[in-house]
Amino acid sequence: MLYPVYVNKGDDEHAHGAEIPDFPGCFSAADQWQELPGKIQEAIELYCEDEDMELPSPSSLDDLVNHPDYQGGLWMMVDIDVNRLKTRSVRLNVCLPEGLLRRIDEEARSRHMSRSAFLAMTARKELEAR
Repeated sequence: MLYPVYVNKGDDEHAHGAEIPDFPGCFSAADQWQELPGKIQEAIELYCEDEDMELPSPSSLDDLVNHPDYQGGLWMMVDIDVNRLKTRSVRLNVCLPEGLLRRIDEEARSRHMSRSAFLAMTARKELEAR
């Protein structure tokens, strides 16, 4: 599904910053233009993780282009794979060694993520690597 993304163009010292208006508070960044779509997909996946929410319909670019909050940057349309968005969680009970759980929590905290989001991200990466 094509979503409009507002981009503040980077320079030699700053990454390109992306804001996705249909997902309030969802941001991403990349040093290279070609990296932006993948980084935006990942940001939206993390945004939706563990959220009981309906996916928003994409806003019209015509409605956004003159919005005062989005001036001075660029617009791009990004094809978001909504099938990869996990908006409903299933509660489960698992047993983990205490030391491992402590390390998981520390790493999740350092990434500003919940334990569940970190475990899901890690499991997804492992499964995709196969």
